[in-house]
Amino acid sequence: MSRALQTNKKVSRRELMTYASTGVVAIATLGSTQSAFASVLSPANIHLNVQMEEIVDAYMALHPLPIPSLSPENARNLPTARDAVEGVLTKHHNANIVEAVGNVEHIVIPGPAGQLLARVYTPFGSGPFPVLVYFHGGGWVIANLDTYDSSCRALTNAAKFIVVSVAYRQAPEHKFPAAADDAYAATQWVIANAASLNGIASKVAVGGESAGGNLAAVTALRIRDTGTAKPIHQLLVYPITNYNFDTPSYREYANAPFLTRAAMMWFWDKYLPNPAAGHNPYASPLQAQSLKNLPSATVIVDENDPLRSEGTAYAQRLHNAGVRTTFTEYKGVTHEFFSMSAVLDQARSAVAEAAKGLRAAL
Repeated sequence: MSRALQTNKKVSRRELMTYASTGVVAIATLGSTQSAFASVLSPANIHLNVQMEEIVDAYMALHPLPIPSLSPENARNLPTARDAVEGVLTKHHNANIVEAVGNVEHIVIPGPAGQLLARVYTPFGSGPFPVLVYFHGGGWVIANLDTYDSSCRALTNAAKFIVVSVAYRQAPEHKFPAAADDAYAATQWVIANAASLNGIASKVAVGGESAGGNLAAVTALRIRDTGTAKPIHQLLVYPITNYNFDTPSYREYANAPFLTRAAMMWFWDKYLPNPAAGHNPYASPLQAQSLKNLPSATVIVDENDPLRSEGTAYAQRLHNAGVRTTFTEYKGVTHEFFSMSAVLDQARSAVAEAAKGLRAAL
């Protein structure tokens, strides 16, 4: 298993003021007044490079509220990492966040409980193209196709894959296994109907970020278990792989930028019908008895993230099971960094790595 670590400069010695429930960090000078929600993290715990620090500052300027203090309906309307990127671009008078691709259209896919909307990104050129079925993040509860539009566009261009981004059912209105069922059904539909998208049926991969990485990993597991048409690769970006809040990264980065332990506990609570369901391997793929005979994998994690340990553990188990696996931990960045190619060097590197893994699977 290859392990490429990206090294970056650490921020200067300052206090990091953290909204404990949201995990959103605001950079503050020593002596600044703490808000009622804030707690202080040691600079030894959180290492942000200069670009990431600016993005976090831009997010805090939007005054987000703590996710666990809100209803799911209200949490879905909070500012997002995409908004922070737009703020940085505006500050520097740079181009729009939208990266041009060959074509974008919307389709509906038959799901197990009704139609699923999907956004299809096609590269420039005539095709046919390989296809990546992509699942957005948001803890199975918040976010949507727009939130992760930047990731899909970047992957479309870098990998020269059609990207089919699926709007799966979300919790708590639709608890586990609804999202997993939708991800599996959407992948099977794309494999069977790839030609209608100018895609190649024998060259379909799955991927996603955070909760979407969970759904991609679970889909690969389920397809192996059922013996249905198999994807060629799984792209897992800081994936949720285990219902367990007592890991080294959960302890060290409990109040990390963009994702906290408290927020993850809130997400799991909304997603699961009961705690016992968290030990189902289609909810927690790290708890699967075996990871043998799965598609090759690219696993990407970041330094300052409560999910780092479980993503790392999943990559190691894939490797130990004989699955060709590429693993990278990116230093100086946080959860959500992958979608920030417009303003973050590590995001561009991670997208290039993801594209390389997808192309190598062809």
